[in-house]
Amino acid sequence: MIDLRREGSVFVLTMQSGENRFNREFLDAMTEAFDQVEAEPGAAALVTTGGTEKFYSNGLDLDWLLGEGRGEGVGFVARFLAFLGRTLGFPVPTVAAVNGHAFAGGGMFALAHDFRVVRSDRGFFCLPEIDIKLPLAPGMLALIQAKIDAPNSRDLILRGLRVGGEEAVQRRVADESVPADQVVARAMALAEPLASKDRATYGALKRGMYGAAITLLEKGELPAG
Repeated sequence: MIDLRREGSVFVLTMQSGENRFNREFLDAMTEAFDQVEAEPGAAALVTTGGTEKFYSNGLDLDWLLGEGRGEGVGFVARFLAFLGRTLGFPVPTVAAVNGHAFAGGGMFALAHDFRVVRSDRGFFCLPEIDIKLPLAPGMLALIQAKIDAPNSRDLILRGLRVGGEEAVQRRVADESVPADQVVARAMALAEPLASKDRATYGALKRGMYGAAITLLEKGELPAG
């Protein structure tokens, strides 16, 4: 489900669960991997990517939430929000190597990283909640608005735009757009020079920059109604 390897000072976390939708088992595995990275001493940075060329992550596993996970829905969504908050304030540099679709919660997970590299040929970033009739939690809105400027976050949220490649860079969703076979390598090249940064300082700076969003995510407050 999750492959975590270390190349020098950079950890590469590969999500290997198809569309990489978040359900209890997947979130448990991701949390364990983040625990492992955070517990390792010394210089470190984290790159996350999808295990297939089609998907980075398609967000929450709604089939599971409406089926087997129905009884734990509220608590699980709160856990997922807290995980986004943890990612946003993670005390080592993080780069999302977005090798395919990043939809809904998967897109927000990518946004919670410090930097994003997307593939230039295929794969979309999309916040489709307007079309699937699911309001965003306060912490999700704060996360999006912390990373994307007001005109672009408006269009992504209210129009449900799908953007990929160079448009993702133009709309400030991603930092770079490169061919598919270069996404992970480029993400690692961004991460490696940052790995030696002091963790305490790095984490404190991120909490200072994104404190309001992190606090809302950690509270796990669900959408009104």
